[in-house]
This record gives sequence, structure tokens and C-alpha cells, in this order.
Amino acid sequence: MKVFIVIPAYNERRTIRQVVEAVLQQYSQVVVVDDGSTDGTYEQLAGLGACRLRHMLNRGQGASLQTGIEYALAQGAEIIVTYDADGQHCVQDIATLIEPICQGEAEVVLGSRFLGSAENIPWHRRGMLRIAVYLTRYLSGLRLSDTHNGLRALSRTAAERIHLTMDRMAHASEILDIIGREQLHYVERPVTISYTTHSLQKGQSTWDAIRLFVKLLEAKVLQ
Repeated sequence: MKVFIVIPAYNERRTIRQVVEAVLQQYSQVVVVDDGSTDGTYEQLAGLGACRLRHMLNRGQGASLQTGIEYALAQGAEIIVTYDADGQHCVQDIATLIEPICQGEAEVVLGSRFLGSAENIPWHRRGMLRIAVYLTRYLSGLRLSDTHNGLRALSRTAAERIHLTMDRMAHASEILDIIGREQLHYVERPVTISYTTHSLQKGQSTWDAIRLFVKLLEAKVLQ
């Protein structure tokens, strides 16, 4: 099946070339969406063979994913994998994610670090993510072991029904809401997330995550 890997990137000059090179060793269709980077991220991709798309203004990861998904669909993608640019994902996990779709067992496959491994995860991040799992179960109705994991796979039919309107990190909750609302058949698979100083600095802060879930909870209550 025609697999596209979509990688949103914002100011990832330190890691982007290594990440893309590793993915290209196993998958030829790689789409990087540079989200208005100012550190030379876009230039680091020169000569690699990956497709480079670019937002002139920084719009957030949700907007970058939507741009990459739309491009991949236009190119005939049958499976789309979303993959972070900060080096915390493992390229070998992609095969684990796409297998249930290839076998017709699921339309969406969500990576779970708690079924797999979360290497070097700080205690406060682990605690925040555990709380987020229970909030996600309440907000979306999905029975998940992990949430806000950027490593996921979408069948073409699922990708065509996912239209992200939340540009920034709220998109991760929005995707889950869409899966529940559209009744897309989903499964989880174990993946490895390797935390580094760089990925922790780039990732969503604990307080930002708390504020996001408070806003989502308020919206749910007011519905």
C-alpha cells in the first residue's frame, strides 16, 4: 500500500535532517511541513528527497498536519502516518502502526507509549499524561491507554474524514473527538518514545496541557 509519512516541523534544525534520513531509509514518501521556521529547518532538508512544504507564518502543529494530510491524499496516499520531528519517535514503530490497516483490522491506529516504552520520561510528564488519559476518555468516549501521542496511522478513508480546525496543540484532542464522532474503527499499538532534553523543551509544557484540558472540559460541560 502507498504509505506517506507526514512530519510537521517548527524550528527543528538540530534534529530534522537525522529524523528524515532515518525515515527515508524505509519509506520513500516523506512529506515535511515546515511551519514558518526561522532557524533554517527548511534548508536542512535540501537534497534528501523528501517533499518540502512550507508555511510562511507559524500556525501550529495542527495546521501543519492538515497541510501534510491534504497533500498526501492528493498524491494518492492509502495510509498516512504522522511522525514528530524532534527525534523522540522510532522509525521501526511505523510498521507496527500500519499493519492493522493493511490487514483491514482498523481505520486508525494510535501509538501508545504506555503499552510500549516511554524512555527517560520525567515523573511530572508521566503523571500529566495519566490524568490526560482519563480526561480524554470523558471528553471523547474513547477507551485509550495514551493520549496526545503524535505517532499515529490513518487509512485513506479515515484521513478523508479528518479535517483539523484547531491549528495548535488542541488538534490532538480534536483528532480523538473526530474518531469518536465519525465512529472510525481504531486500535492502539505499543510504540517507543525516547525523551531528550531537546524534545522536552520543544514539547507541550505541563501547564499548557493543563490549560488546554480545562478549556476542553469547559466546552464539554457547556455543550
